Formats: sequence, structure tokens, C-alpha cells
Amino acid sequence: MSKVPQIPLNNGVRMPQIGFGVWQVPDNEAERVVSSALDAGYRSIDTAAAYENEEGTGKAIAASGLPRAELFVTTKLWNSASETWTRDNVLREFDASLARLSLDYLDLYLVHWPRPVRDDYLDILRAFDEINKSGRARAIGVSNFKPPHLRRVIDETGIVPAVNQIELHPYLQQAETRAFHAEHDIVTEAWSPLGQGKGLLEDPVIAGLARKYGRTPAQIVLRWHLQTGNVAIPKSVNPTRIRENIDIFGFELDADDLASVAGLNSGTRLGPDPDAFDWQ
Repeated sequence: MSKVPQIPLNNGVRMPQIGFGVWQVPDNEAERVVSSALDAGYRSIDTAAAYENEEGTGKAIAASGLPRAELFVTTKLWNSASETWTRDNVLREFDASLARLSLDYLDLYLVHWPRPVRDDYLDILRAFDEINKSGRARAIGVSNFKPPHLRRVIDETGIVPAVNQIELHPYLQQAETRAFHAEHDIVTEAWSPLGQGKGLLEDPVIAGLARKYGRTPAQIVLRWHLQTGNVAIPKSVNPTRIRENIDIFGFELDADDLASVAGLNSGTRLGPDPDAFDWQ
């Protein structure tokens, strides 16, 4: 059995606190990479229609022989800018993702971006709620939503997303969004939890803690996520790093070291600003 702690969502579904992300993994490599992750003990797999690797991910899940109930599978609606999303469009795309994954249900279905300029995320989430109530998605949530987007969802639809997956790492700690999540019982899930390796893993504070604990810099950052209460979905295609990134349960950062990592926050965003981002 996996050692990964389970985080309760606001509807009672439980989600592994460490998962495996497959962003930028080509579909023809996804089966191998996801199989390595499952062999290493990951039981939560995060993909998206936009990643174009749901088929390879589904093949790895099928080949693993693991009971479906032991797995937590997330994918995301690719709410592209080519159209305004209606209920029927959402249901069609949900069915397409399930078919590509060769699954009967999802554990978590996310709206990939708010795209406020399109003003259709409320209708998307109403369709998601229908999918959730049908039992074909055990939980529903959002990705890249800021507090004003979340507040509008809650106020105008009554839907409280179970999860908000956001860019989050020591250089971008998103305190305001995390506080909103805590107030409304929304789980914070970090994408690019290692900052895409762009300087964070070489930061003197992280490097120093790696030496202190005899761990890799990535393990230090992922342990910080764990102790901060975030769900994290590190991604690698390297089998050694895949195993290292889940091997974070034999040590704990002390309070001073947690504070040192917290002190790295600079508000540096690697991805686009959700208020402005739109597929064209």
C-alpha cells in the first residue's frame, strides 16, 4: 500500500496528497512514464485534455493491474477559446476524456482555466455539477481560479469546488488564495510544485536544507508542500527522480526550516496570469 497521506475533500472523497503530473509528456511516452510512477507507489495521476496524453495515461492504468478503487485519476476540461462552452459541449468533452482514458468514471474533473473574458465558467461548473451528481466524476473542481472567480462561483451557483489546482511553489506561495480555500473548505493543489526547476532547486536555502537532511532539493520542496497542507503533483520522466519525489515520508522539516522556505516567497509567476490568460 502507498504511504501517501489522504486528504479529505469537502464531499467526503479522499485524495492522495502527492500525485503524479503528466504535463508535457508526449502521448507515446505516457504509458511508460505513468507505469513507472505507479510502480513507484503513486496512486494519483493528473492529466488533462490539453496535454494530449490521456490515451497513453489510460493504457498505463489498464496495464498496471491495480484495482480501480486504489487509483485517483484527474483530468481537466480543455475550455479552449474557440467556443463558448454550453452544457452539451461540456458533457461531450467529458465523455471524450473518459473514452481516451478507457475509464468508466473520474475521481476529479477540473475546469482548466477561468477565462473570465469568455464569462462561461459558471455554465461549465453547472454542467460539472450534473456530472458529479450522476456519479461519473466523484469530485469536481477548478484550476487557476483566483478568489474573485471562486467567490462568484459560490455566490451564483452554490457550488463549492472540491479542489483548486494552482501554480504554487516557494517562489509563489499564493497566501491570499490559500486563505480563501481554507475558509471555504477547498483543497489547494499545486501545479509546478518544484517551480519547473527554474532556479528554485539551486536556491541556497533549498540547497542548504538538502545538505542538512541528506535529501534532494526536490524532496525538500515537496516535504514543505506536504507540511504546509498542499496537494502536490510533481512531474518527471526520469525513473530515479520519479521514485525520489515520492520518498518524502522518512523526515520532517523543523519549524525554523519551514519558515526559511516560506521566506523565499517573491510572487514570481512562471505561468500566465489567470485574469488575462485565454486560448486563442
